[in-house]
Amino acid sequence: MSEPSPPTSPRAAPALAPARLKRRGEFLRVAARGRRVARPGLVLQAMPAAAPAGSGAPPPRLGFTVTRKVGGAVLRNRVRRRLKEAARLTFREHPEAARGWDLVLIGREGTARRGFQDLRADLEGALRQLGAWSGAPPRPAAAPSDHPASPPPAGGARPAARAAPAVPEAPAP
Repeated sequence: MSEPSPPTSPRAAPALAPARLKRRGEFLRVAARGRRVARPGLVLQAMPAAAPAGSGAPPPRLGFTVTRKVGGAVLRNRVRRRLKEAARLTFREHPEAARGWDLVLIGREGTARRGFQDLRADLEGALRQLGAWSGAPPRPAAAPSDHPASPPPAGGARPAARAAPAVPEAPAP
């Protein structure tokens, strides 16, 4: 029997996925020694990671946290999932971003209502501001309808009421 042949189409090696910060001490270390940037959709705390000897810059390590001030458990989990997805897409498209950094993304009260493209722009802008990434310039803000997972505007906003058409007055008899 012959062994199966290797795939004929060469694939690029997948970029290393960001690792996770999981222990409380890791979060506290980044909070105490790192720098902090606040954006409308998130707060980013970051500090350069201790690089292992004899290797290049490792992929970033990410931690996510959302306080009870944001809302109940369902809302906090939604905010955390949105932050994770924004980070996943950003680091998949830009594997060079924040290599060698420990990052903590903190959800804010406006994170759940923020348009997804705006949330990604907040993350990318915060990374640039901290010096963790010198990547591409910010992309223009997208219309709210560009991402189907974007929640509706807060407060149940409705379209503006139309003014009643002007009715000419009837001539006096």
